[in-house]
Amino acid sequence: MIELYTAPTPNGQKISVALEELELPYRVHRVDLGRGEQKEPWFLEINPNGRIPAIIDRDAGEFPIFESGAILVWLAEKTGRLLPSEPKARSEVLQWLFFQMAGVGPMMGQASVFYRYAPKTIDYAIRRYQKESRRLLSVLDARLEGREYLCDEYSIADIANYTWASGYAWPGVNVTGLDNLLAWIERVGARPAVRRGMAVPERIDLEAANEKPQEVLKTARAMLV
Repeated sequence: MIELYTAPTPNGQKISVALEELELPYRVHRVDLGRGEQKEPWFLEINPNGRIPAIIDRDAGEFPIFESGAILVWLAEKTGRLLPSEPKARSEVLQWLFFQMAGVGPMMGQASVFYRYAPKTIDYAIRRYQKESRRLLSVLDARLEGREYLCDEYSIADIANYTWASGYAWPGVNVTGLDNLLAWIERVGARPAVRRGMAVPERIDLEAANEKPQEVLKTARAMLV
């Protein structure tokens, strides 16, 4: 049994999507970011960095794992799925996984913060992070030319990048002309396991979030502390 500690964010959704794809039994524990539960001592024992997601693998002797990329690799290796064993194919998947971890996630996260929550006088920061997010998504778009997925087969690299890339509208990133990316977002998003995983612990309703900016702002600030 996997104990999943999560919240409705792209990083959290990576793990619930992977668990659904891998058909692993898991129990969800929603971490209330607005209340700062991720900084409470009980959670810091699981993840000393005080961020979601985190898991405890009870099948491995109550083993805690934090950092979404490390969790994805653990789950893939645990099941022998979504990560090839052949060295070059494995390396390709890990390269695109780390591309998301080092680039897509941080840049789109910053774009969201400045576009949604910062004073609009910080136009330079908004444009900078939106522009870099667009550039990174264009790298994915180029990679997807003539491909169904980022590597030879659907993998944890697709899951990691999808949960961020599919939310391009939230940070106001322009994806006009990125047709390969948009087709891939539609293709991955149509997978039943992806639809289920994206709704854990609850589905993000961006339209409703737009109508409740103070609630969203409170959670966003908590994620940055």
